[in-house]
Amino acid sequence: MRTIFKAEFEIDVCESADEFYEKYNNSSYNIILMDISIRGDKHGLELTKEIKLLPLHAQTPIICLTAHAKKKTRKEAIESGSDLFITKPVSIQVLKEAVAFLVNKQKINES
Repeated sequence: MRTIFKAEFEIDVCESADEFYEKYNNSSYNIILMDISIRGDKHGLELTKEIKLLPLHAQTPIICLTAHAKKKTRKEAIESGSDLFITKPVSIQVLKEAVAFLVNKQKINES
C-alpha cells in the first residue's frame, strides 16, 4: 500500500485491531482499506462495523479488500458498513480508481 499510494497519501498500516485503535483514536483518515483477516481478537468486518458506529468516523469511506471472494462475504462486508468490496488479487489501477472515487465522493459530501 505504501508503494502504491505514497505519492497521494500519508499511509498508516495496522496489523491488528488493537494497533488500529491506537492510531485511529489519535488520527483522522480520508479512507480505510480494511482486510477481513487481521491479527487479534477481531476480524476486519467487526472493526468496520465499530468504526461506522462512531459518529466522528461514521462517514470515513472503507474499502473491504480481501481474498475471501464468496457472495456471503460480500454481503457481510456491505452489511458491516464497507463502502466497496474488492477481492484480491486486484490490479493497482482498479484499486487506485476505487480509492479516488471514494475520496472524491467524500469531498463532495463534505461541501
